[in-house]
Amino acid sequence: MHTVSANGAAIPALGFGTFRMSGPDVLRMVPEVLKLGFRHIDTAQIYGNESEVGEAIKASGLPRGEVFLTTKVWVSNYKADDFRRSVDESLAKLRTDYVDLLLLHWPNEAVPLAEQIEALNAVQAAGKTRHIGVSNFNRTLLDESVRLSKAPIVTNQIEYHPYLDQSVMLEAARRHGQSVTAYYAMADGKVFKDPVLTDIAARMGRSPAQVVLRWLVQQEGVIALSKTVGEKRAAENLAVFDFELSEADMAAIHGLARPDGRIVSPDGLAPAWD
Repeated sequence: MHTVSANGAAIPALGFGTFRMSGPDVLRMVPEVLKLGFRHIDTAQIYGNESEVGEAIKASGLPRGEVFLTTKVWVSNYKADDFRRSVDESLAKLRTDYVDLLLLHWPNEAVPLAEQIEALNAVQAAGKTRHIGVSNFNRTLLDESVRLSKAPIVTNQIEYHPYLDQSVMLEAARRHGQSVTAYYAMADGKVFKDPVLTDIAARMGRSPAQVVLRWLVQQEGVIALSKTVGEKRAAENLAVFDFELSEADMAAIHGLARPDGRIVSPDGLAPAWD
């Protein structure tokens, strides 16, 4: 598995995401993807499946240190006391003393950002996470987070797929030595019927999903999250490190971006996007 280096963190470039994945599916799929070779598992407090993720990692038989584990603190837990308590609860559910990466899940203006970042720093200093980061932050919030944090911010996990231009956020991350972790890579399934992507896939003997994941991980500092409840598709998703896209194909996929390409923008959570 290739890794992305970001402010001292070595993050596997392809992760397995568990958003909207039921407990039984997590228990079935996480040991399977770890057996296939995935080494990066992503969950969150709000997903409601941290317990199953922890059980599944234990069931895999892999040493804890071989799995890069990410979880995210939900916005209702950003006040300092709630933050610490919620992290302890997450660790208990995940059956571990630490996570590799702990993120703020969405912006929350009700709690000062300085308090949120201070809480992140405190749990890292206590050894409960190796690295810290943010998710769904715009450029202003990202810059402010860096300014406020004593510890390095290693990633911003954001929606990123061929229909959404994230060049502004990529530039901001690179300026800070950070990675970008891409979620919703398949754009709610839109990529599977896209003629540009299906043409590239057919020409290369690959699937559209493989082409999109390769497009992501081939970009400097980009980590891709994949998600599936099928073993065959999981194996396919992992097989993206034995081929490369040409500059022309990369440019063609970038060219699919459009102004209305964003899919995830929940009221009350989403910032003013760049």
